[in-house]
Amino acid sequence: MSHRRIRAVFIKELHHITRDSRSLALALAMPVMMLLLYGYALSLDVDHIPTLIYDQDGTSASRDLVRQFRGSRFFDIRGFASGYEKIEHDINFSRVLMGIVIPRNFGHDLESGHGAEVQLLVDGSDSNTSSIAIGYAESIVKMYSGAVRVRNVAPPPPPAVEARMRVWYNSSLESKNYVVPGLIAVILMILAGQLTSLTIAREWEMGTMEQLLSTPLRPAEMLIGKMSAYFVVGVVDSLIALVVAVTVFAVPFRGNIVLLAISTCLFLFGVLCWGIFISAGSRTQVEAYQMGMLTTFLPGFLMSGFVFSIDTMPKVIQVISVIVPARYFVAILKSLFLKGVGLGAIWDQMVFLVIFGAFVFWQAARRLKRQKVA
Repeated sequence: MSHRRIRAVFIKELHHITRDSRSLALALAMPVMMLLLYGYALSLDVDHIPTLIYDQDGTSASRDLVRQFRGSRFFDIRGFASGYEKIEHDINFSRVLMGIVIPRNFGHDLESGHGAEVQLLVDGSDSNTSSIAIGYAESIVKMYSGAVRVRNVAPPPPPAVEARMRVWYNSSLESKNYVVPGLIAVILMILAGQLTSLTIAREWEMGTMEQLLSTPLRPAEMLIGKMSAYFVVGVVDSLIALVVAVTVFAVPFRGNIVLLAISTCLFLFGVLCWGIFISAGSRTQVEAYQMGMLTTFLPGFLMSGFVFSIDTMPKVIQVISVIVPARYFVAILKSLFLKGVGLGAIWDQMVFLVIFGAFVFWQAARRLKRQKVA
């Protein structure tokens, strides 16, 4: 293997990247744009739930319950209804998500000790948000019920066992701390795969591939030279994404920066080789782009555990996700950012990235070798 030939291909590809200033600017700006877009738009936090209240009782007890909902950051009281028709109308037009109905004799039932009921009307179109909203509402009602019981009856004895909750790693329970690290892996997979998926196909369309194949240049040398140029762009994109995550979104980074650098390089190597593997089997840039998007964006977004938990997916999808490199890089990023773990906790994910990169490099070199022989 000749270092001179690898360096020549690297410089040639680097010149091609720098000559196309608009594509280079887009490749460098894409991490920022995607992080800002998805980081702010893709929020798993459920708060400020638009709510309508129908108070049929109108007593001090019912008004006290309403104040409990007003004081919670999870509910945004949009007004008071005079009947069920208003609640149904606003839910149908997506103006509110929940309607709270306090029935007549609510205060009387509380004072008599018979127990009172509160009705929750929820828009179930989004089952996940609706379930969370119901849980928040039930929690407020239970707290109010406990306060009424303590006020009206002698205080109950303390419980024999008391659970005290402490949240580790993401104590504020903000979804951005969970979403942004995984989003970095998805963005890098899409960018790296797309950048290199066009390189060999472009040579075929420009008619220069035959000239490269007629030279003493070996397939592995061509692969390393082309991949190295885009590896530089990928490293710059990684640094940009890291800076945006830590400074703009204030995601805590508790891990080892050296481990982050090594795992990022392993991930970039494998995905860049995958892009060249796709490009080597395509004769047009359109075909290469479509295959690159199909094999990077969809698996990276849906089967990496970035948003959707892999454990809840069907068994077939779980098996397929085993070969998706973003799945392991997402796990590494979340562990390094939030948990601050060491090599002992992420070595298995890094081993897979090494195996994936080596296998794809071998397959891409074989595909280029077959073209050179043909």
